[in-house]
Amino acid sequence: MKLNIVPARTGFLWVKLGARTFFRQPLGMAGLFFMFMATVSVLSIVPFVGTLVALALVPAATLGLMAATREAEQGRFPMPSTLVSAFRGGPSKTRSMLILGAMYAAGLMLVLGVSALFATDVPPVDMPGGEVTPERMREMLSSQGLWVALILYVPLLMAFWHAPALVYWHGVTPFKSLFFSVMACWANKGAMLLYTLGWMVVIMIAGVLMNLLAALLGGTALLNLLIYPMVLLLAAMFHTSIWFTVRDSFVTEDKPGV
Repeated sequence: MKLNIVPARTGFLWVKLGARTFFRQPLGMAGLFFMFMATVSVLSIVPFVGTLVALALVPAATLGLMAATREAEQGRFPMPSTLVSAFRGGPSKTRSMLILGAMYAAGLMLVLGVSALFATDVPPVDMPGGEVTPERMREMLSSQGLWVALILYVPLLMAFWHAPALVYWHGVTPFKSLFFSVMACWANKGAMLLYTLGWMVVIMIAGVLMNLLAALLGGTALLNLLIYPMVLLLAAMFHTSIWFTVRDSFVTEDKPGV
């Protein structure tokens, strides 16, 4: 296995491949993502411990969605068992994935802890009905703690972007996988940047279409009804595209096993 440098324009291709593969098996890919979100919701009911467990499962769920994407890419329906692929590779791989999950949970908690030190006590803007308004958006974006969290989360995201696939399919140790993942993201920073911009454009287009549809048919009530399922569908589509960023960032003679 070695690092593969791709042209910057490949970032847009990853977005296209993710969307196209999602629509090959929309029920399967969306269903698996919803299953993971439902699991997270149930675990989060348990204070603190449940949240930590949910965070620790993120790398395993990411690996499961990558495996599902490979199934969908080949025209096969991804079964629910695909979501737990990370725990079906034997004790050694299961242990490595659990270690990786614990590292992710610890890293994210550290990011949130540091960002909390920069949070300011700004009185909330009282908006009836909990609607998203320009005032509320300006208040949120003016939070120093939010920007600190975003800045700190970027290197954490880079470290764990490729890590689940490297650990499970290529036998890399959890600690080394973080280093290789950061190197791969940095080496292909042009493609990763266009990949990010591409998804931002997709999200903005979806938002414009939802607003137009709401204005034509039902106003704010319809928009509030559509926004949550649309966000989940876009998130599922985004996670479908992650596999292609991993596949093209490394060259290996052996095809990774399921």
